Amino acid sequence: MNYKIASLKKLQEEGKNIHRLPFSIRILLENVLRNHDGFAITDEHLDTLINWKAEGTDKDIPFKPARVLMQDFTGVPAVVDITSIRAEVVRKGGDGSKINPAIPVDLVIDHSVQVDFFGTDYAYQKNVELEYERNAERYQLLKWAQQGLTNLTVVPPGMGICHQVNLEYLAKGVVERDGWAFPDTLVGTDSHTPMVNGIGVLGWGVGGIEAEAAMLGQPIYFTCPQVVGLKLSGEIPQGCTATDMVLTITKLLRDTGVVGKFVEVFGDGLNKLTVTDRATISNMSPEFGCTVTYFPIDDQTLDYMDRTNRTKEQIELVRDYCQENMLWRTGKEEIEYSRIVELDLNTLEPTVSGPKRPQDKILVKNLDKAFTSILSKDFSRDYIPFDNRREHVWLNEGGSGTQYTQKDHDKFNSTLEIEPKNGLRSVKIKLKNGEYRLSDGSIVIAAITSCTNTSNPTVMVGAGLVAKKAVERGLRTRSWVKTSLAPGSKVVTRYLDRSGLSTDLEALRFHTVGYGCTSCIGNSGPLPPHIAEAVDASEMVVASVLSGNRNFEARVHSQVKMNFLMSPMLVVAYALVGRVDVNLLEDPISHDPNGEPVYLKDIWPSQEEINQTIREAMRKEDFKEVYDVIFDGEEEWKKLPAPQGKEYTWDNVSTYIREVPFFQDISVDPLALQDIHNARVLLFLGDSVTTDHISPAGSFNEHSAAGQYLLSKGVEKKDFNSYGSRRGNHEVMMRGTFANVRIKNKITDREGGYSTYFPSNETLTVFDTAMKYKETDTPLVVLAGKDYGSGSSRDWAAKGPSLLGIKAVIAESFERIHRSNLVGMGVLPLEFPEGESAESLGLSGKEEFTITGISENLTPFKKIKVSALKENGERVEFEAKARLDSEIDVEYFKHGGILQYVLRSHLKKGH
Repeated sequence: MNYKIASLKKLQEEGKNIHRLPFSIRILLENVLRNHDGFAITDEHLDTLINWKAEGTDKDIPFKPARVLMQDFTGVPAVVDITSIRAEVVRKGGDGSKINPAIPVDLVIDHSVQVDFFGTDYAYQKNVELEYERNAERYQLLKWAQQGLTNLTVVPPGMGICHQVNLEYLAKGVVERDGWAFPDTLVGTDSHTPMVNGIGVLGWGVGGIEAEAAMLGQPIYFTCPQVVGLKLSGEIPQGCTATDMVLTITKLLRDTGVVGKFVEVFGDGLNKLTVTDRATISNMSPEFGCTVTYFPIDDQTLDYMDRTNRTKEQIELVRDYCQENMLWRTGKEEIEYSRIVELDLNTLEPTVSGPKRPQDKILVKNLDKAFTSILSKDFSRDYIPFDNRREHVWLNEGGSGTQYTQKDHDKFNSTLEIEPKNGLRSVKIKLKNGEYRLSDGSIVIAAITSCTNTSNPTVMVGAGLVAKKAVERGLRTRSWVKTSLAPGSKVVTRYLDRSGLSTDLEALRFHTVGYGCTSCIGNSGPLPPHIAEAVDASEMVVASVLSGNRNFEARVHSQVKMNFLMSPMLVVAYALVGRVDVNLLEDPISHDPNGEPVYLKDIWPSQEEINQTIREAMRKEDFKEVYDVIFDGEEEWKKLPAPQGKEYTWDNVSTYIREVPFFQDISVDPLALQDIHNARVLLFLGDSVTTDHISPAGSFNEHSAAGQYLLSKGVEKKDFNSYGSRRGNHEVMMRGTFANVRIKNKITDREGGYSTYFPSNETLTVFDTAMKYKETDTPLVVLAGKDYGSGSSRDWAAKGPSLLGIKAVIAESFERIHRSNLVGMGVLPLEFPEGESAESLGLSGKEEFTITGISENLTPFKKIKVSALKENGERVEFEAKARLDSEIDVEYFKHGGILQYVLRSHLKKGH
């Protein structure tokens, strides 16, 4: 090779036992070896990795990724932050144009398209039009950034999902830069960034705050991880899919406990898994709880690179470098892992997960029983078997088809019929052209969505073949099901079109609605009005089925209380039956026009049918033609007006894009740290509070704090859009922080985003409560249980609390990314003593908290004294562990955040 390399082989020859190290640790070691500077990256870091301990260590290591991946929801605030830093540098007399990403950044706009229209050939175009109408201001900023910031590329809307684009195009395997060859690595502002681990690229999700620091040249520090070996044997059996495999692994690894750890896959089972199968597994690393799920580079990797149109020279570079530098998998390695977990793929069975956690695995054959149990346990309703219900035969046929005479303006008429008290909820809906009955367990959303599955031709072609066979048997999707197909790249559309399967999917109303995340991130769009009204009026427990990776409460749709993850093939099948209280492996899906029962096995394709279709329909040139124009965008993007030049001009009347207040009038040196005195509890929360609960997400109404703000700015309710679309406006986002409709704050009886202002015992929105405390300069704290901040990486889950005046979060434990983000925004994460909790300590949330030990000698993991003064004068005192996990964490916290630290570094350099 004609490149310099940081040689692991040389270390091995010098007597270092590199052979025993997991591949993922070897990549981290190469990174430290190449970037060693004796200051930020030291000999101690090198020694920690060379002498990696399988049992774990509390030592930190640095990581400087080769690049950064962003999606638009997190990318917009990142661009706003960098542009705001530029603005402050200019105000202080510096050259703002020097503030640019220090490493390549790829920003893919994929999080904004919503399923407003579906089931028609015009759905895609109308959804695109609405997307641009809603997001024009955000897109203008990103289009400006495409030319205003160097080292940043923007993939316009409608081109694909960031992780699938990363897998199919952006990932190089090995990077050549400045005369060096080194592993392609990255961090991403989406928690599912590890999907690219499937192609042998080490990368994981970080908060937008950490990603911005990496963009600006800072190392990312984290505790040297344990590595759990996942040993796969056997192969996926007939009748099962890669989705069944990944949902099984989710349950397995959650039960094992891999939070904060790396997982590395090995074993003979790898030989039978394609890169897209591997990527399906890696994609769900956040659901496993681990940081990465790494698949080392091997012949399968190179085969995929060839089929996706990587150049011959790039493939040769990957092979030569990895074989030369001990990063090539042969299957004969003798690697030391922290623990080994085994799975025989031959034991897989058809699987779904739900109704509100990805790890809650349910076998398809048991879903009817599981539904009955959940309905009773969670909703106190007694299930009525389908055959025992009135009109069940009529319902099984999907409606009566009876014509009704109604006034032209009457779109629907619903009649509420509730079974006996605590019984099944059921609503008869009458339309102009027919009627049907919805009940608990009815499926109202069926979405083929998410890069988890749409990147895998096996399950996508499989879904098309299920549709084809169903159409041939005369079956149709139930009329109450909102269907959608959202491919992760346009390559998918090409092979579905070429095979003729698009026609079959569309016959079942699975029309393409957009190229983006859609239902997987909650962009399901509204339910049809008559269904929405029926669900609300009866408090029906309806369901969604989707090929996504997350099904947290209220995530897919606020009106849908049960959400089941499954393969695209099963999504089609369940859309045909229209309900989840069914055993698909034994019960008929439906009856054909001649009254003959049709079972799942009748429409399920063989693996050979799937493989043959893929061989005939997928072509290498599709990847070339799609990705040659990936940065050009469609006509809507090309016509979009955007500012030009190197300095962005802020629009003071914009309700989408505002300069953030974090950097304005910043001092060149950080202010001295202060202890926290007489703080009040803003929220007292339980276990497993996710970033979906904390961060503004989804839609909001005119009664919310954010809605009131927009109304005051002259924005009509119909133009509110979503929180995600307004992440570039801190005024909206801080009002939406902790505003999730399902959040349960123990210091108020009112569910949702409410709190108690204790001086007057008023119940107010969280935002209004925080602002009243701000009037008296009262600091705020949050009390929480285990796994605080789990879920997607959301920078506003840390930025929002910071702007609300929250100084510390005291929890039993933290999710890795969110803990880092809190530090990155100057909010102190504190952990209760092991085995203790707010409840065990007798805290009610009404106390005044004084937290000391911050102002002097603050060190990683320091024990901080907490004193809680109760209303009766009694004090509860305990020591909490400061989750500042490294010296650099302490530095960031002293500066008030990671970006403030970076900005001050630039100011001192005279920029």
